[in-house]
Amino acid sequence: MNDSWTEHRVLEGARIRLEPLGDSHADGLLKAADDPDSIFRWSSTEIRDLESAHAFVRDAVDDPGRLPYAIVDRATGTVVGSTSCYLLEPAYRTLVIGYTWLSTRVQRTHVNSESKLLLLQRAFDDLGSVRVTWHADEHNTPSRDALRRLGATEEGLLRKHRRRRDGSWRTTALFSLTDDEWPAVRVRLEERLRR
Repeated sequence: MNDSWTEHRVLEGARIRLEPLGDSHADGLLKAADDPDSIFRWSSTEIRDLESAHAFVRDAVDDPGRLPYAIVDRATGTVVGSTSCYLLEPAYRTLVIGYTWLSTRVQRTHVNSESKLLLLQRAFDDLGSVRVTWHADEHNTPSRDALRRLGATEEGLLRKHRRRRDGSWRTTALFSLTDDEWPAVRVRLEERLRR
């Protein structure tokens, strides 16, 4: 628990690596965004060309309350998506995991489970968090189902919480995991990754 909450370092897993996002990842992000209509359907941003990939990186890196990562396949060195920690509140020992998207090639594989494991280890084991939360569009059933499978608790809906790309207001489903629940979730994630 001696790490700084703002330290943005590489997180190494068995098969993936979370690298602090930088402009050098833009080309890889563009290649990973292999079906933008599907991948970014519920997102406030999207990647369709190299210019929008650079804009994605710039927006993420310039957000002072966000630690964005490129998700990299260790075997190939290929970028397969992105994720972030944001709304870090050291005084309350809480943070949010989100802005997560994956190439369609790696959806429903080990990648999401391993990236969540790495971020949760960072949050609970390194930083001593007591609570991690996630936000998902109320209509984003795949994300909500994935959070339930993870073991997160759905706490309710936040009305008119965020603006969508089209300007409409989104209702956000709020999920959380506490430090008391983390040991069982860790075991479940590790078992899932061994399969």
